Amino acid sequence: MTQAHARFHLFATIVVIAAGFYFSITTLEWCALILSIGAVWSAEAFNSAIEFLVDLVHPDWHDDAGRIKDLAAGAVLIISFASGVIGILIFGSRIYQLVKLPYFG
Repeated sequence: MTQAHARFHLFATIVVIAAGFYFSITTLEWCALILSIGAVWSAEAFNSAIEFLVDLVHPDWHDDAGRIKDLAAGAVLIISFASGVIGILIFGSRIYQLVKLPYFG
């Protein structure tokens, strides 16, 4: 695994799975997490494939090649944010109860 973002996704995957076991989440919550994790990893794989393909086809810098890579990376970012929201919805109240954060309102 050579991509820095992929290493971050691996770390996040391990943390989320461990949190799922720690908090004894429901089967439906596991399904949402597994789909989210799979979607992020799939997007990361497609992003890497697109980057390698673009580099193969056009090894020199080209504006269109850069835009293609940026769009592929943007897709990973979008699904990562969506997965983060799912994680917050599943773990947010549990973490809040665990650490009893003070209310600022």
